[in-house]
Amino acid sequence: MSTDNNLPLAGAMPVVPLRSPVLFPGMILHVDAEDAAVKAAAEHAVAHGSNLFITYRRSGDKADIYSGEISKTGCVAQVQEVIKGAGDEPVHIVVRGLYRGERLRMISVSGLGIKAARVRRIADTAGDTDGVNAAASMRLLKEKFAEYAKLAPGFATDMVEEVSRETSPSRLSDFIASYIYLSDDKKEELLNERDPAKRIVTLVFELRREIAVLTTKRQLDEMVENRIAKADREGFLREQLNIIREQLGEMPGDPFDEAGEADGYHEKILASGMPKENAEKLLKECRHLSRMQPGSPDAAVIRSYLDHCLELPWNTFTKDDLDLKHARAVLDRDHYGLDDVKERIIEFLAARAVSPDIKGQIICLAGPPGVGKTSVVKSIASAVGRKYVRISLGGIRDEAEIRGHRRTYVGAVPGRVMSAIKDAGTANPVILLDEVDKLTRDGHGDPSAALLEVLDPEQNNTFTDHYTDLPFDLSRVLFITTANDRYAIPDALRDRMEVIELYSYTLEEKFHIAREHLVKKQLREHGLNGNILRFTDGAIYAMINGYTREAGVRELERMIAKVCRKETVRVAEGDKSRKTFKESDVEAYLGPVKYRGDELDRSGEAGIVNGLAWTSVGGEMLQVETVVVDGTGKLELTGSLGDVMKESARAALTYVRSRSDALGVSGDFSKKDIHIHVPEGAVPKDGPSAGITITASLVSALSGAPADPSVAMTGEVTLRGRVLPIGGLKEKSMAAFKNGISTVIIPKGNVSDLEKIDSAVKDRIRFVPVEKMDDVLPVVIKRRV
Repeated sequence: MSTDNNLPLAGAMPVVPLRSPVLFPGMILHVDAEDAAVKAAAEHAVAHGSNLFITYRRSGDKADIYSGEISKTGCVAQVQEVIKGAGDEPVHIVVRGLYRGERLRMISVSGLGIKAARVRRIADTAGDTDGVNAAASMRLLKEKFAEYAKLAPGFATDMVEEVSRETSPSRLSDFIASYIYLSDDKKEELLNERDPAKRIVTLVFELRREIAVLTTKRQLDEMVENRIAKADREGFLREQLNIIREQLGEMPGDPFDEAGEADGYHEKILASGMPKENAEKLLKECRHLSRMQPGSPDAAVIRSYLDHCLELPWNTFTKDDLDLKHARAVLDRDHYGLDDVKERIIEFLAARAVSPDIKGQIICLAGPPGVGKTSVVKSIASAVGRKYVRISLGGIRDEAEIRGHRRTYVGAVPGRVMSAIKDAGTANPVILLDEVDKLTRDGHGDPSAALLEVLDPEQNNTFTDHYTDLPFDLSRVLFITTANDRYAIPDALRDRMEVIELYSYTLEEKFHIAREHLVKKQLREHGLNGNILRFTDGAIYAMINGYTREAGVRELERMIAKVCRKETVRVAEGDKSRKTFKESDVEAYLGPVKYRGDELDRSGEAGIVNGLAWTSVGGEMLQVETVVVDGTGKLELTGSLGDVMKESARAALTYVRSRSDALGVSGDFSKKDIHIHVPEGAVPKDGPSAGITITASLVSALSGAPADPSVAMTGEVTLRGRVLPIGGLKEKSMAAFKNGISTVIIPKGNVSDLEKIDSAVKDRIRFVPVEKMDDVLPVVIKRRV
């Protein structure tokens, strides 16, 4: 063994105090290496080929192994193996006891966080190991250990055989002391005892006591088992007695006691109006219940199951209100705009009026947050006269949430669909499946796959929940789903739905919603009325433009509520005079303006062109800036651009180079560096719709001809200069309207989308459809050089 172990004392070894267990010579021990000191001691021992001194610690702080009372005696141990976990960090250390030892002076090892000491070997005292007394005591100890092993759990027969072959009193006593149940203090006493004969006497006494304890425990276990067996026997006999009574005709009917619990369930099942096959299955459950003890766990499970099945509206329907004028009035009263959704609901009611048995499609309302997807479903339920139930699907990852748990599991419950049907109390409610694009999947299954049957009109007339295990007709239910991103919905599920897009609200739509709905709602909720507080149109526009930047109107409603709260303070203090909330009051009530108008460059410099972009909170105006400098032909793209937008820039540059002569930008491109930048560099930007904007900016910068600052554009460009259609034209046109743009260039393929543009926007903006870049440049470039 090496003595050069890098410790302050020559011949010293790391000291590892343990609260439990006590290590004996010859014993293999797994030591937890979570403690940093234990880990450092083991790594040092392995690195320098030294041993460890494992000793017993009676007390002390759990976080500090060197605190408390540490015994001087212990066991010198050799590190057999270091078991490592994640990150190659030691988790367990396997050590083998070598011999007893006594530590001398213990010192701290700086830099390692451990303590070390020289250890003096403790030898057993010489005694009569071959005499009659020694042989008798060893035989008695082996017999008691064999008797103990039969009573104690976990002892293998080869362990008893190994003990029977042992001839050394010292090794025999240490082996048995390691494996029998003893307190740590008693084990430390045995470790400190140098006389093997005395250790054997102590072990014989301890084994006798443990054998008595284990014998008594076994007797108690047998008594408990006998009582349980007796209870099972009584239950079996009672069941046999019920069968005998049935055979003797003492239980009339099916066989139910008229005053019994099962008879009540029987009557409810027959009166429920459920299909015959379902009723027969529930009647069978009733027969099982009638033969059980009222207090048995199985009886409670059956009662819960029968109660749930009987609460389902098997034959209960609400009558649809098919008055189309009334439906239109309700939808227009509750929501401004949303014409596509309203028209689709009117079509549904008209089809139901003409053909009551028609199977309706599943509707999916897709759009950004806050545009009224959830609230419009409530209005739909009110318009058609049906009950409304909402199921939130966001974050659901377990298929059982949709289809329920099988009754074989403890705590099984029905799925959310059947629970919603029970809560509605009718078999034809309007069920909103909210946030269908937020479903997740993991090892518990795929909930979107479970929804395939629910949302398929050809299959859901026999939907079977795992808990009820009975087919239920869902074909009369009007399912409406909502999503923020239609493309996040699994393809198979999206194929079963008719997707209706809800776009971001325009400025005018937000204004009308606020004036006709939000202001009235907040005045009502805060106990105010129009005689106390009135909002001017200018104030509403100021709140929309200066304090909100969203697709919907949630933040706008919060701003209106904030104004109402301040007014309630005034009213509560006794001032009930009328307040007209004007544009000049906005900052005093809501604080400094949060959002300023887009600060666009109107100078008309060469290389600056206005583009239009779609975001989740509506349309945005952005400018593309291009600068050409002498260089080596590099293209620099900045402004937090995505991969698609970078590809559009490269395609635009290739197009310009391929037609440089025709575009009036001839020159040696290998000697020019081109830098394209889109301001607001902290905001990520991506998409192909900036293609024609980048191309026009390149032509303007390379030719020196300024671009018209009153013109904005959107469209994808190809290498041949064709202009391809884009999305989000409604939101982009509103951004141009807000920024005072007079002309917007759009792809010719988007002409049909102009029907969805707000009339106020079309009155102020001239839309120029184009098919190729040759149509774009004359509109935006003031003059050609």
